[in-house]
Amino acid sequence: QLTMSLNSSTLLNEENAQGARRNTEGLESLLQTPSSFQDNPLQQLQLASQEVLEKAKKSGRSKCPRCNSSRMFYCYTCFVPVETVPTKEIPTVKLPLKIDIIKHPNETDGKSTAVHAKLLAPDDVTIYKYPCIPEYEEKRHEIALIFPGPNSVSVKDITFHLQKYTKKGVCASDDDCCREPLLKQAKIELEEEKNPNEGVSSSRSEGTRLKKIIFIDSTWNQTNKIITDERLQGLLQIELKTRKTCFWRHQKGKPDTYLSTIEAI
Repeated sequence: QLTMSLNSSTLLNEENAQGARRNTEGLESLLQTPSSFQDNPLQQLQLASQEVLEKAKKSGRSKCPRCNSSRMFYCYTCFVPVETVPTKEIPTVKLPLKIDIIKHPNETDGKSTAVHAKLLAPDDVTIYKYPCIPEYEEKRHEIALIFPGPNSVSVKDITFHLQKYTKKGVCASDDDCCREPLLKQAKIELEEEKNPNEGVSSSRSEGTRLKKIIFIDSTWNQTNKIITDERLQGLLQIELKTRKTCFWRHQKGKPDTYLSTIEAI
C-alpha cells in the first residue's frame, strides 16, 4: 500500500517541477481533464525508484524513531517512516487543500490507509481519533465532508453549494441571524459574478472558497457514530461516484464506488 502511495506521489512532484498550479483550483481542474485520463488516471504514472523500500524489506522490521515499536516501512501510530527508511528518500507532496481525517477509535491502526496521506503530505494532513475532533461550525462555508448520503452533492457542484453557504452566513440554523461581515462579503462576491451560470469559471478568478476537506476513516459499519456527531452537522457533504475502488481489501456488500481513505483523498 505504501509503495503504491509513494509511486503515485511521483506524478504530483513532477507536476510541481513543471510549474503546475498547486492552489485552490485543484479540485476544479480535475473536471477539465480529458475523459480518457479520467477513465484511466494512472496511464501517465511515472514510477520512482523503489530501492529504499526493497532494502528495508530485506532488513525486515525496524524500530520507529519515536515510540521504538517494531514496524515494517512506517509506524502507523506515530505516522513516520521507520529507521530503515530514511525520511529524505521518501517523496512528499503539497496538497491544494488541507485534509482532516477523523479516525474511528476501533479502526485497526495497521489497516488504516489514512496514514499514507500523512506520510506523503505531512504539512497538509491532520489525523484525529474520534471523539477528539475540532469544532467546524465557524468555518463551514469553506469546508466539505466527503461521505455519501441523501443530501450529498457531486464534486462539480461544490462551488455552487459553498456560495449558498456564504450567502446565508455561518449560522446554526436558517432562522439564526447571520453575521454582518459575511453578508457584506457575499454581496461583494455576488456583484463580481455577473453571470451566475459561469459557476466554476467565475469562482476560479476570485479563488475557490473551499479550503479543507474532511474524511472519515473507519469501516463502513462503524461510520454512523461519527457521521451523526453534532459537530459535523450542517457541513457540505460530497459523494464520490465516478471512481471505482482498486483497493485489494474491498468490503463485501458495498458498491465498488466506496473507496478506501487514501483512494478518496
